[in-house]
Amino acid sequence: MQFLITIGIIVSTIIAMEAIAWFTHKYLMHGPLWFIHKTHHMPRHGRFELNDVFGILFGVISMSCIISGMHTMSTLFWIGIGISIYGLLYFFAHDIIVHRRVKLGMRMRGQYAEALRKAHLIHHKTITKKGSEEFGFLFVHPKHLK
Repeated sequence: MQFLITIGIIVSTIIAMEAIAWFTHKYLMHGPLWFIHKTHHMPRHGRFELNDVFGILFGVISMSCIISGMHTMSTLFWIGIGISIYGLLYFFAHDIIVHRRVKLGMRMRGQYAEALRKAHLIHHKTITKKGSEEFGFLFVHPKHLK
């Protein structure tokens, strides 16, 4: 039973992280934190951009949860694991499939990968903080799956 509870915590955290990422992307990154996020909407010079600080921040939150909960394997530990898994999924979807910041020598194909790429490129049509759409990262609106 404990195994199912643990899996439930991890999966719930991953789903919650997508909602948190959508909210922070729409209302913070395209709001008061635009001065950081705008580097992601501009041509990149070099391997990193200031916007990468958001990934570092979520990594610190994840590691803090893991470290705080690891002695008792508490719920906080498993939340940290869920945040880490979300971070890995986000990195794979956003940085490898969509923006191709990491070259794997192959191109991800398939309906979901193409829909994810299409939705995020719609988001990048605008280079200003106003007028953007498609703020999600992992869950693609069904209209893009057609």
